[in-house]
Order: sequence, then structure tokens, then C-alpha cells
Amino acid sequence: MRYFFEISYHGHHYHGWQNQANAVGVQQVVEDALSKLMREKIEIVGSGRTDAGVHCKQQFFHADFKKELNPDDLIHRLNAFLPRDIAIRSIRKVNPDAHARYDARTRSYEYRITLTKDPLLIGQVYYFFKPLNVARMNEAASQLLGEHDFTSFSKVKTDVNHFVCRITKAQWKMKGDGLTFHITANRFLRGMVRAVVGTLLDVGTAKISIDDFQKIINSKDRKKAGMNVPAEGLYLTRVKYKKGIFL
Repeated sequence: MRYFFEISYHGHHYHGWQNQANAVGVQQVVEDALSKLMREKIEIVGSGRTDAGVHCKQQFFHADFKKELNPDDLIHRLNAFLPRDIAIRSIRKVNPDAHARYDARTRSYEYRITLTKDPLLIGQVYYFFKPLNVARMNEAASQLLGEHDFTSFSKVKTDVNHFVCRITKAQWKMKGDGLTFHITANRFLRGMVRAVVGTLLDVGTAKISIDDFQKIINSKDRKKAGMNVPAEGLYLTRVKYKKGIFL
């Protein structure tokens, strides 16, 4: 029987989601906890990967079990077993062929910046001290909308078949001293959001023009884009699935 688990986590202590040989990922911690509770080897499949240090408000993974679960009981026991920076939000039964990764229709991220130095926000947002022209940043961000090849914003060494993504939302919003970039797409490349944000900050500080930003997209050259901003400001916030996936 297949179940979808909704999970959130603070990414500071983890080397991203994926299992890795020489570092601890969130996937490994959850698999170990589930396996001990169920007294059998449990493997999980996530809706996608996150980079080291990235936070997550909502992500999903699926796992198969030999018998029907009591979701409320398992949530309670699993959360008691997991470290305090990982939490299971829900467990829902799905069709046997439902897939946490391949059935996901869109994924949304936020990148959070503070324009005022605040020690209480360390590890949760990126402190950026230079003045920014947010209107220009939004004008440039609108050029991301639609289907494009985003090689310019991808890590060079990555195991994907193509670099085309379809972006449906890309917008900066200001609230007080906080500035947040919202982006939604059908898929994301490794390091893509952090590279996009770094390049848009270059637009906001007038280091590059809006036309330059478009040329960077068209160039398909990572060396022409801006820096990768720190992982601490990045949050995976939502994963949406096709209707009817949950029983």
C-alpha cells in the first residue's frame, strides 16, 4: 500500500534532501526513523531534491507498506522519533501507481531577504545591505515567465536530460524590511533559484541592466549569470499534484 507523507524541515544541519555517501541528507534520517518504527527496511521517494542548507515548508515523499497504516498514530510516533528540525505534517493513502516526483505538477520556492541586520534571523534569511530597486528587479523577473532554456542558472555538473523549465510565477514582494522572491515552475534545475536571485540582485543594484538580464538567459552560459546567494534564505514552500491522486 502506498502513502504520501507531507514533510517540512529546517535545512541548516543537512546536506540537502538526497541520500549521499559522505554527508547526511533529510531522506536518510527519515528512512532510518521509519525503518526502526516499522521494523522493516523502508525506502522513500521524494518529490524532488533540495540543496544543502535549504529549508522546506512543504515537500512530499511516498513509501510502500505491507499493511494499512493508522496515519494519526504514525504521525505522532514518527514526529516523536525524528529530530526537532524535521516534522511530518500529514500522511495520506494514494493509488498504488502514484509517484511523489513524477506526478508533481508544480513546485514553488521563496527566497527571503532582510534589508536590516537582525541576529535573530541568522540561518533563516539572507541579510543584504545594499539599496535595491525592486521595481527593476520585478521587470527583469517577468522575463523568466514561460518556457525557456535555463542553462545560465544551472550548476554545470548535473545529470539532467535538458535545461528547459516552464515558469508561471516570478515576483518580488516587499513587506517592512523583508523582501521575498516567489517563483513557481514545473521543474527546477540544481542551484537554479539561488542563481536567479543572485542575478536579479545585480539588476537591483544596477550592476547589470534589464537588457543584460535577458541576454544572460539567452546566452545559456552560467559564467555570465550572478552569484549563487546563500542557501539559508531559500525555502521550498509548495508542491502541487494533479487532481484525484489522493484517495
